[in-house]
Amino acid sequence: MSIGRIGIAFNPTSEAAVELRDRAEAWCETAGIAHWSATAGDLETLRGGLPGTDVLVVLGGDGTFLRAAQAVVEVDVPLLGVNLGKVGFLSKAEAQELEPVLVQLLDGDYTVGERMALTGGILRGGRAASDESFSALNDIVIARGSLARVVRLDVTIDASHQATFVSDGLVVSSPTGSTGYSFSAGGPILDPQSRNLVVTPIAGYLSAIRSIVVSPRQVVRCRVVDAFEALVSIDGREDRRLQVGDVVEVRALERPIRFVEPTGAMPFWDLLRTKVELLLS
Repeated sequence: MSIGRIGIAFNPTSEAAVELRDRAEAWCETAGIAHWSATAGDLETLRGGLPGTDVLVVLGGDGTFLRAAQAVVEVDVPLLGVNLGKVGFLSKAEAQELEPVLVQLLDGDYTVGERMALTGGILRGGRAASDESFSALNDIVIARGSLARVVRLDVTIDASHQATFVSDGLVVSSPTGSTGYSFSAGGPILDPQSRNLVVTPIAGYLSAIRSIVVSPRQVVRCRVVDAFEALVSIDGREDRRLQVGDVVEVRALERPIRFVEPTGAMPFWDLLRTKVELLLS
C-alpha cells in the first residue's frame, strides 16, 4: 500500500504530543506527503478526515489510541501508534522513533495486522433501544458505581447461563484488551491477533468461575439483578448508567481494526515482558 495521505491524531493536553504533532507535520511537508491533524477525542473531525487517508498516526498513550480508534470503527483506515505514555501496549513505536517510522511508511516497510474489537448495546429493562449501541477496542466493563457496594450480575453466553456474580463488576475484553483491566482482575492474556472474548468477574464473592474465554460467534449478556448504583464503561473513555433489569450485550465486531506494524517493531510477547518489567521497576 503506497502512502499518499497521512492523518495525525494527538493528545492536546500533552505538551510532548503537541510537539510531536508539529514534528510529524514538518516531516510530511518536507516529504511532500498530504496530511491533516485533529485531537484524538474530536471524533467528528477524525471521521471527516479519514476518507482518502492511508494511515492514521496516533501520538500519545493508550488512552489517546483508544479514543482515536473509535473513528476507524466506522471508516476503515489502519492505525499506527507512537507512544508517549508509560505503558503503550497499543503503540508500535516510541516518540524518538517518529521520523524513522514515517520513512518506513513511505518506503512500504511494514505489515498490517488485524485486531478484533467489540460491539455492544444496552437493553433497557431487557428491551433494545436504538441509541444505546457502542464499540470498544479493549473492553466493555459492567461495574458498581462510586459507592463501595457490590452488584449482582446474571451472565449468559448465548442461551447458556454462566453464573450469577456478586462482585464489583464484570469485564468483557477483546484479545487486545486482555492485557488491561481483565488481566488485573485475574483474566488470561491472549495473543492480540486471536479472535475470542474474555469474560472476567471483578473481585467475585465466593465464585467458582474466575475467567472464561469464549468464541467470537457467541454473545455475552449481563443483566443487572441488584445494584445500588451501576454503570457500563466503554474502553474507559465513556460511562453510561445502568438500572436494575438492564441488560448489556457484547459480541465481536465483524470487521477488524487494522494496525500498522513497522518492520523490526518489537514482537508482542517481547513487548509485554518489557512493559511489565518497566512497570515493576
